[in-house]
Amino acid sequence: MQATAYTYDPETRSGSVLLDDGTPVEFGADAFDAGGLLLLRPGQRVRIETEEAGSAGNAGLRITLVTLQTL
Repeated sequence: MQATAYTYDPETRSGSVLLDDGTPVEFGADAFDAGGLLLLRPGQRVRIETEEAGSAGNAGLRITLVTLQTL
C-alpha cells in the first residue's frame, strides 16, 4: 500500500502517514526500523505494510513496515 509521510520524530523514530483517502495512520519505531530507513521527511511517498489492529469494536490498521516508494 502507498501513503504520504505526514509526521516523523527522529528521536522516537515514530510518526504518521496519510493514506491516499486522507486517513492518518500512526507508526511506531518497530515499523520504521523494519524498513531500514535513516530519515523520513513529510511529503515523501512511502510504501507501507499493515495488519488489522484492535478488537471488532475498535478495528483499524497497524503499520508494520515503512519504506520509500521506488519505481
